[in-house]
Amino acid sequence: MISMKLKTFFQVILFLAFFLPGWITEASGQKSFLTASNTAVFYPVDFDSALTLPSFSIEKDLLPWKEIPSGWEMRPQFSVENGKAIAKVTWTGHADLYGTGEVKGALKRNGTQVILWNTDNYGYGKASGKRLYQSHPWVFGVRPDGSSFGIIADHSWKQTISLTDTIIFTSDGPPFRIIIIEKDTPQELLKTLADLTGTIDMPPLWALGYQQCRFSYYPEARVRKIATEFRKRNIPCDVIWMDIDYMQNYKVFTFDSVHFPDPARLNNFLHQNGFKSVWMIDPGIKKERGYFVYDQGSAGHHWVLNSNREEFNGRVWPGTCAFPDFTIPETRRWWESLYKDFMQTGIDGVWNDMNEPSVFNGPGGSMPEDNIHRGGDALPEGTHLRYHNVYGLLMVQSSREGILKALPGKRPFVLSRSNFLGGQKYAATWTGDNVSSWDHLKMSTPMVLNLGLSGQPFSGPDIGGFSRSPDPELLAHWMAIGAFYPFSRNHAEKNTADQEPWAMGQMVEDVSRTALQRRYRLLPYLYTLFHEASTTGMPVMRPVWFADIRDTTLRGEQEAFLLGTDLLVIPKWSGKRRLPQGIWKSIALVGEDSQHDPYHPDLKLRGGAILPMSRVIQSTADFHTDSLTLLVCPDADHKAAGTLYVDAGEGFGYRTGDYEVNSFTARKSGKNALVVRCKTTGVRQTADKRCYQVGVVTDSGVVWSPWRKNSRIKVTGIL
Repeated sequence: MISMKLKTFFQVILFLAFFLPGWITEASGQKSFLTASNTAVFYPVDFDSALTLPSFSIEKDLLPWKEIPSGWEMRPQFSVENGKAIAKVTWTGHADLYGTGEVKGALKRNGTQVILWNTDNYGYGKASGKRLYQSHPWVFGVRPDGSSFGIIADHSWKQTISLTDTIIFTSDGPPFRIIIIEKDTPQELLKTLADLTGTIDMPPLWALGYQQCRFSYYPEARVRKIATEFRKRNIPCDVIWMDIDYMQNYKVFTFDSVHFPDPARLNNFLHQNGFKSVWMIDPGIKKERGYFVYDQGSAGHHWVLNSNREEFNGRVWPGTCAFPDFTIPETRRWWESLYKDFMQTGIDGVWNDMNEPSVFNGPGGSMPEDNIHRGGDALPEGTHLRYHNVYGLLMVQSSREGILKALPGKRPFVLSRSNFLGGQKYAATWTGDNVSSWDHLKMSTPMVLNLGLSGQPFSGPDIGGFSRSPDPELLAHWMAIGAFYPFSRNHAEKNTADQEPWAMGQMVEDVSRTALQRRYRLLPYLYTLFHEASTTGMPVMRPVWFADIRDTTLRGEQEAFLLGTDLLVIPKWSGKRRLPQGIWKSIALVGEDSQHDPYHPDLKLRGGAILPMSRVIQSTADFHTDSLTLLVCPDADHKAAGTLYVDAGEGFGYRTGDYEVNSFTARKSGKNALVVRCKTTGVRQTADKRCYQVGVVTDSGVVWSPWRKNSRIKVTGIL
């Protein structure tokens, strides 16, 4: 307690020392300043921290470093117009704009408008898709020379972002601060964003596998049948998902005694067959005396209140429901405790859905804006207008903590439909209830890319589309490209066609099998990219212009994309596309001829890259790095390099050094040979037990080495 007081005292002294010169002239407001990361923090004169802070996005205190230089160009203009707080940001010259989180539409956001009001938006039909399930008050700008800026409107109130030559943030709440980051490159910008808002933890390895879902798989016998079919047909898969029909009358933390009489037995069956299970938990709690969750919540005064300070009730799947008030610390701790017995049944991950929150009979499909959240600790009491956009964020924070306490030795996995800027620390996401259509297939890529450019690297759409039914052609194409999304899950609605890989005939089954075999061969590379995301904030899936940040002709490409820096993915359905210059050579992973195949994306390996790959497996339960393939694409100087990150795939040993980083280099040796060397750092040190096969990609095909247990491998006959 004393140390915290001393810390606060010195922070106050620093604050006063910095701001004293301007204190008299700006007595009603907070003075703007520059932080050490070339980040400027701007405050309107009438700023009241009690109405917008603490920040839900910024992880650490923003402390002044020095005054903002006079040459700092981008300075917001604050105003209040028609009762709305406004911040306008202009700049000289052109910039391509991205970010704004989960949005429908083109990759480039120039000329668009986004409404930040988390909405249950089935089929993206409300407000023409301008508001969806998450809010990211963040704009990412890139100038022609590659220099970049980022803008955060740091508050949680309902707001609109208009992106033209002037970026305008218009809020229904009080005046708010603006944070502007200036960096030389987009990569540096994203690293600074990650430093401010946090990065993902390393997910469990199994979360990178393919996942199968439906609203809903029930009864238990059908779940078993689905799992058995995957293994029988040799189609890789890691996870089976349970939607709300596993519950007793849609009551969370219960199990249907008829259809799911023994969830522990079912989970044990899945585990024995190499599967994990993820089960849904919604925030709507059925108003029913005798239901233990409702009784506990009522006794603990855990519910959101209406404007009369009475328990708010709204209709969701269970009927009339109450809703936890996650702004209350005691409520969050209570919610965490509910996961203990739930997870002990062998559940591996949790799906938080409907957490915008969705209220079927509420205004705009949610709670009234004048509902009351009582807060506690640093969070003040406030209306739903203030806390709506972070309701899902606060829920997944609590869910994640509950899972950690229930299963302390395992990495928690939470998927959330609703979230907020910075929420990547707590949950992966998907793009909500999309449609089985070619339009929604094609818009999936820019949606995932912009989520990555907004700090969320772990996302993907419902493969195949959630609503309506795809035809075989559409499903085949979606499975083929869906194998390369960071989060790869097929999900379909009730009363639609089955979308399991075998459900629409042999063609779709064969395409799906090959697509997923490609993904599983890439697991070493994908896992390494997730490690990079967890340490630097770099997205796993990236726009092609990341390959050359000064090539402005690439800025609008939204069909092809990059995985990391080395792998270019080009869908078969893409039209006229812009691809990066330089050496990019087509590769095959499982013997497929993707250049002529009608479904599988063409994969191109960057010149200068070394791609680590594993063997084809049926699930990550069989994943090992004792034998790896290194695919080498030399650059113009006959050189290449690559990285492989390895840890246990589960648990937290990596935090204390139980991992290894393998650095691969390739150099020409003599006239027609290439030598690949491996250097390993870290305490795990399994590389000396590993066998490698090296394949060098040439214009006439791949030249292979024998399998060798060696840190130096020579490949001859490459020229």
